[in-house]
Amino acid sequence: MEYKSDIQIAQECEMLHIDEIARRAHVDDKYIEHYGRYKAKVDLNLLKETDRPDGKLILVTAITPTPAGEGKTTTTIGLADGLRRIGKDVVVALREPSLGPVFGIKGGAAGGGYAQVVPMEDINLHFTGDFHAIGAANNLLAAMLDNHIQQGNALGIDVRKITWKRCVDMNDRQLRNIVGGLGGRINGVPREDGFDITVASEIMAVLCLSSSIADLKARLSRIIVGYTADDTPVTCGQLNAVGAMAALLKDALKPNLVQTLEGTPAFVHGGPFANIAHGCNSVMATRLALKMGDYTVTEAGFGADLGAEKFLDIKCRMAGLTPDAVVVVATVRALKMHGGLPKTALANEDLQALEKGIPNLLRHVSNMKNVYKLPCVVAVNRFPTDTDAEIDFIIAKCRELGVNTVLSTVWAEGGKGGEELAKEVVRLCEEEKGDFTFSYDLDCSIEEKIEAVVKKVYGGDGVVLTPNAQKQVDMLTKLGYDKLPICVAKTQYSFSDDPTKLGAPEGFTVTVKNVKVSAGAGFIVVLTGDIMTMPGLPKVPAAERIDVDDNGVITGLF
Repeated sequence: MEYKSDIQIAQECEMLHIDEIARRAHVDDKYIEHYGRYKAKVDLNLLKETDRPDGKLILVTAITPTPAGEGKTTTTIGLADGLRRIGKDVVVALREPSLGPVFGIKGGAAGGGYAQVVPMEDINLHFTGDFHAIGAANNLLAAMLDNHIQQGNALGIDVRKITWKRCVDMNDRQLRNIVGGLGGRINGVPREDGFDITVASEIMAVLCLSSSIADLKARLSRIIVGYTADDTPVTCGQLNAVGAMAALLKDALKPNLVQTLEGTPAFVHGGPFANIAHGCNSVMATRLALKMGDYTVTEAGFGADLGAEKFLDIKCRMAGLTPDAVVVVATVRALKMHGGLPKTALANEDLQALEKGIPNLLRHVSNMKNVYKLPCVVAVNRFPTDTDAEIDFIIAKCRELGVNTVLSTVWAEGGKGGEELAKEVVRLCEEEKGDFTFSYDLDCSIEEKIEAVVKKVYGGDGVVLTPNAQKQVDMLTKLGYDKLPICVAKTQYSFSDDPTKLGAPEGFTVTVKNVKVSAGAGFIVVLTGDIMTMPGLPKVPAAERIDVDDNGVITGLF
């Protein structure tokens, strides 16, 4: 069988005109803003004016990621196509890819194989310009901040306590730490500065959690850009930047409509980091999808300890959403890696390694069922090298937790390979009612919230705050930010804060090094290690393989 790359499969697809996709999504022509034949933005007035009831919300999450891969986005898209194939009215809601990973290691993030959203080249590159608008708004605020200091600094900002960085949607380690304002008085005030990648900008998190233009402006105004000498926060609102920033973000707030390879409507909108932010698509896109389909399939970044925890404890809490079912994606290969098997040996049957690694899956499943009290199914993304004995082992172990396991072959078969998973998801929505519960109450202290996540979700023994982190917690509590939800930034490769602890480690504590507030987004960021907010390129970047021919056809995205 001839192997085809993702971009070949995508380019061979005969896409439907976006007007047909809009009809499938029950979106009237008057709400559609065309970006060519295959992309559109949807007017926000549709949410106010529709009388359609909300459909069912399905969250797709995964085990702790490994280099062997899990296929979460592919499963999300294949499940949506599978639901459509069994006669359900379905919409999928996904994040937009960042240019950094596209040109870095990943090479694209629009699904894979026969479960993709298209046009994949557009989605992976400039798309509808949302990320450019977010970068422009971020950098306008940075420019106005430095200009305020240059023009007399009426707010008394301490240049050593500026927290706002510039951003660019590219992996560029050279920009992590810079010194700006050099060249004499007319060229600004010399100070240390740096760049984040656009998806790590608080503007991205703000946009994705906003429920209207008014809410967007309120959140923008609360963003803290720095502090005075006596640690009084200085905000975007005080710099009078809100109106202009909102003007730049007006169109970016509107969800983007595209399609899967099989013509299922897809809202692809927003893309916050899954570490220092909440790692899921916009509230607006999710709400719109819920109104426009009987089933909405969405995903959250990284494993369930990060992405699902934040989706549930932050996004669902802020937006008033209640998931009807959760899909936990796993691969036999990744579980064997969690059991200590090297990547070179994953093709061999090894029930011993699987037995050592499967506690990782079982803890994620138990969290969904017992901490958040949501109906759950395990989707095993099957590879040709997986043996029946390995699959049977997973099915038996999950059954002990009262959770069914379904094989998914969506990468190779598209929606057809997701039909069985679709049937189980429908059964969960119709027959098993959840009792959705958060992992902590907002009234708890910052320390109590961190401890709740570490003990209940990660399976750890407790939390250690460094003296610096404790000082920051005390300051944020004094400033009145202690009632916000928390967003824990830690390694995605382990339940613990140590990436080498695979499987389901026990007896560990999590060390909190820094605690800061994202006041606009509306959460406290808890940093457990050195989280990279400006990645670098690898030795051989994916960009080296990307090209375009004389007819404008792009190759090398995968």
